[in-house]
Amino acid sequence: QVQLVESGGGLVQPGGSLRLSCVASGFTFRIYGMSWYRQAPGEQRELVALITSSSSTNYADSVKGRFTISRDNAKNTVYLQMNSLKPEDTAVYYCKGTWFQYNYWGQGIQVTVSS
Repeated sequence: QVQLVESGGGLVQPGGSLRLSCVASGFTFRIYGMSWYRQAPGEQRELVALITSSSSTNYADSVKGRFTISRDNAKNTVYLQMNSLKPEDTAVYYCKGTWFQYNYWGQGIQVTVSS
């Protein structure tokens, strides 16, 4: 069965860093585009970063220059390196796998940026 399991979230001070990981199973990871979304309380879920099967990347304007998405197909894992974190980055972060009409979501992980 398909699973996407996120890890690496938590509480961090403004200016700090975190690295999120998402381990996938149950589908052919290497052919899927992978992405990270986030949802803050009372807000809509928004796209943070994506990486294609050929490792092209794209980022939301709000995180450009601070976040980096990467993938390791040998480990079926996608990462989100988050640097220079701001309080407005506080949200539940979700990873997503996409291939044509197939979309799979992780359960989400909390990231809180606060002093």
